[in-house]
Amino acid sequence: MNKRLLKEKLFQWENFLILILITEILIFGLLNPKFLQSRVLLGSINDFISICIISLFVTFVFITGGMDIQAGSIVGLTSISLGVLWQDAGLNIWTAAIIAVLIGAVCGAISGFLVAFTGVQAMVVTLGGQFLYSGIALAVVKLSSSSAFEGICGFPNSFISLATSKTLGIPNQVIIFVVLIILSYILLHKTKYGRYIFLCGINRNAAIYSGIKTKLIIMSTYILSGMSASIAGIVLTSYLGSARADLGKELTLPIITAVVLGGTSNLGGKGGVLGTALAAVVIGIMRFGLVMAGLPTQYLDIPIGLLLVVTVAARTVSGNTKLMKTIGKFIRKA
Repeated sequence: MNKRLLKEKLFQWENFLILILITEILIFGLLNPKFLQSRVLLGSINDFISICIISLFVTFVFITGGMDIQAGSIVGLTSISLGVLWQDAGLNIWTAAIIAVLIGAVCGAISGFLVAFTGVQAMVVTLGGQFLYSGIALAVVKLSSSSAFEGICGFPNSFISLATSKTLGIPNQVIIFVVLIILSYILLHKTKYGRYIFLCGINRNAAIYSGIKTKLIIMSTYILSGMSASIAGIVLTSYLGSARADLGKELTLPIITAVVLGGTSNLGGKGGVLGTALAAVVIGIMRFGLVMAGLPTQYLDIPIGLLLVVTVAARTVSGNTKLMKTIGKFIRKA
């Protein structure tokens, strides 16, 4: 029995992701020795922190059987709203940041309500939300005295230090990511709310008959996803020192890939925070390493897209018992 448990733990998907991560670091280190410097590795998270933060809570949405492709547009809306509230409305930067998070929550609530209470497909709703919130972000730019091209700059040093400073030698962005991993892990895996999320994805009818308010649970996952996108937008604005409406537009594919690669089923009912966190780092290190190896940034979506297709295909094949038996017979004959 102990050997069986040991074997199961050894072959957990998270361990496989750790192996991939180590392999990536070694390969990119060989291609560019500077990559192995601790300063470079820890600093690399600045380039993909948004993917890490948002994917944690998009996992909640996927587990309910939903889909969220609007997070990138909420990042941009949050960023420009933060800038306008601070520069043009004259609010304190931290008050503006709180309001920006609430804006993300409202965006998530709107989409979550449509998905949970009207029965419209999540893909359709969040695709519409992607265009809607991007459009609103461009409209907010008109309220600013700065041009869309320049963005809003000149933020206080206290705000800039949020993403650029270190605490005990560790970049603040790493600390933010770790804190959010802990919070999301506890929420999803150690509370009744988390169990309700899984039950909504496994069997929604059974959840309804159990007295669980499934519509509110599903809606709440979109709210959390929207808030995480806002937090990512704030951190990204702090790091860049500029509020722009177009921030986050390239995040959709990496976020979905991180969630799926992390072991969360795109059909719902299965997934976890730790797998998503590791997968997000794997994708982030891949993107960062490829750039350091000399790959032009416009081609970064190619390996991410391939990774998503291969992961979904492999999971579909492994879940098809008849197909797996056929493949097994073919291998034995060969």
